[in-house]
Amino acid sequence: MGQPWGYMLFSDHIATAEAELVDAITLLKSESVEDLVLDLRYNGGGYLDIAAELAYMIAGDVTQGRAFERVEFNDKHPETNPVTGVPIDPTPFHSTGLGLIDESLSGRSLPTLNLPRLFVLTSENTCSASEAIINGLRGVDVEVVQIGETTCGKPYGFYPLDNCGTTYFTIQFSGVNAKGFGDYSDGFVPNGIFNTDADLPGCEIGDDFYHFLGDANEARFAAALNYVDGGDCGDVAVSAFSESGFNKRVPIFNARVPKEISRSNRIMVK
Repeated sequence: MGQPWGYMLFSDHIATAEAELVDAITLLKSESVEDLVLDLRYNGGGYLDIAAELAYMIAGDVTQGRAFERVEFNDKHPETNPVTGVPIDPTPFHSTGLGLIDESLSGRSLPTLNLPRLFVLTSENTCSASEAIINGLRGVDVEVVQIGETTCGKPYGFYPLDNCGTTYFTIQFSGVNAKGFGDYSDGFVPNGIFNTDADLPGCEIGDDFYHFLGDANEARFAAALNYVDGGDCGDVAVSAFSESGFNKRVPIFNARVPKEISRSNRIMVK
């Protein structure tokens, strides 16, 4: 394989992930990676602001002045949020840290890889804020190659409303990217055949439970590496990858941050 690439597993858009993601991108940038495989297969979403930070750190300069996501209610409320009463302002690609947990990140310039394309590994559990990363990047013409399964399809959101002791979660708005697209309620489809903007280049590959995540022989990851090298997913049924087959240092950062414990030191370089 010619160019250096990186792999990152990200499993939860929670506040404590902010610092972990900054560390991950900083490491990948130091290795001058030219392609990134972002593993979102088990990421069900969370803070949209975390997604907006990560999307900026991936894409960089092309996001300047562009919206990451804009909330849309119905045609009766085109400019004002009917729940909060405030004007509807889009969520930007955050180029500085928010300091959600670590206040030292607040206002700090975020590192960026300035990548023109991203490989995402997905499943039916890839949902909400994870899908927003895909949609937001495509809104600024970053190529997103999808490998795995169709995502869950959640471009919608809600405010919880209490009524007589019962809390209702009714869909109230949807999110669209800088091009105004947000119609992916059936999910993003790898190598789709439906001729919609929710069809992405890539290939459909089932989960591989015989290899660890981050193992170059794991089916979805192997397909991504094939695509980096040859422009298609290749035959992932054949274990054609060996340790000696890689001549570049490959940063592999586990950005999975469980609520109970931070694993910031789990970094492997091959």
